[in-house]
Amino acid sequence: MEAVLDKFIGFLENDKRLSINTLQSYKRDIDQYITFLGDINLKSIKNTNKTTVIAYLLNLQKKGRATSTISRNLASIRSFYQYLSRINLIEADPTTNLESPKIEKKLPQILSTKEVELLLDQPKCVDLKGFRDKAMLEVLYATGIRVSELISLNVDDANLEVGFIRCNKGNRERIVPLGTMAINALKEFMEKARHLMIQDFSEQALFVNINGKRLTRQGFWKIIKQYKNQAKIAKEITPHTLRHSFAAHLLENGADLRSIQEMLGHSDISSTQIYAQLAKNKIKEVYKKTHPRA
Repeated sequence: MEAVLDKFIGFLENDKRLSINTLQSYKRDIDQYITFLGDINLKSIKNTNKTTVIAYLLNLQKKGRATSTISRNLASIRSFYQYLSRINLIEADPTTNLESPKIEKKLPQILSTKEVELLLDQPKCVDLKGFRDKAMLEVLYATGIRVSELISLNVDDANLEVGFIRCNKGNRERIVPLGTMAINALKEFMEKARHLMIQDFSEQALFVNINGKRLTRQGFWKIIKQYKNQAKIAKEITPHTLRHSFAAHLLENGADLRSIQEMLGHSDISSTQIYAQLAKNKIKEVYKKTHPRA
């Protein structure tokens, strides 16, 4: 079964051109499913059926897994079965017509504009790290890109003369505009710090760590946590918080959902509509606080 799984992951990588993180997620989900099959003495994927899949999902539920996790597992397993059906290893796909558990969408945590300003003011341009961190936070809030996209940026992806960055995800590419403050912060970083941080001048990564190598997601997480503590912001802040704040603040200031969807790189408008709910909640909050008969 491992050999078939490896071929499936190869198919996703070469044909679907999925990211490394997504491929690892698929492999992890299906590995766990295969382990479950072994635990119930099913040695061949051919012997599984809809009841088997449901039993696995219930097992995840008993373990206290979140609805979103169970839904993602089912999506991974469904893709695996579709592949097995495609290569004629199974006769019928047991996940056909099997519904995913409904996920209650939680509204994302966002920062107020004052909190964003406070956070972005924390990095001080007095050393190499300060220039880098200032540029990263300014770019993240100015563009709303994902942290994975931020750390994947190469020097050539930033066009500071025109004022945009280019993000690549799989075989998709999008151009995101940069604001004046982000452009200035990036220029300062490029002119005063980056060339002193890198050890190998062939390094293409835009943002590098103290060793001159591409910054990791974990490295960025530590950075944003440090500045959150320095700013004494009570809210929990994740690397995704600035992305959520970017979208919510655009909507509050009159941007339309389609434009925000394009800038965020959402393939489906439904992913963007959650920010409309945030805006409605804010309007209700303002109404309750300000209307004399609310």
